[in-house]
Amino acid sequence: MTNGIELKICFLTPGQNCDLDGADVLLEDLEADTLLADKGYDADERVIEKLEKEGKTAIIPPQKNRKQQREYDKYLYQARHLMENFFAKLKQYRGISTRYDQRKINFLGGIHLAAIVIWLN
Repeated sequence: MTNGIELKICFLTPGQNCDLDGADVLLEDLEADTLLADKGYDADERVIEKLEKEGKTAIIPPQKNRKQQREYDKYLYQARHLMENFFAKLKQYRGISTRYDQRKINFLGGIHLAAIVIWLN
């Protein structure tokens, strides 16, 4: 909580939950005009239609088993590797990759600290 405004940069879900459970929370306050996401977020009602109603662009490749394949910007989607590289660096921190912290607040604090160190380097 910062000056009465909650910042939703990162949202932890239990390991057995699907990616869309976290997306439901994070998409509520999305300020960006474009969302880059992988095939795990290819859900019409929960993600794509919600973003289209808000006038935002979803760059999500369609799953292969989709009846109606949707077009997406393949060149812009390639920029998603930068985020994947960040998570690869984040997993280099042993406490984060193995989740030693039992409490969610401590684990999230460790993620924030490691992210700051990565950003400063």
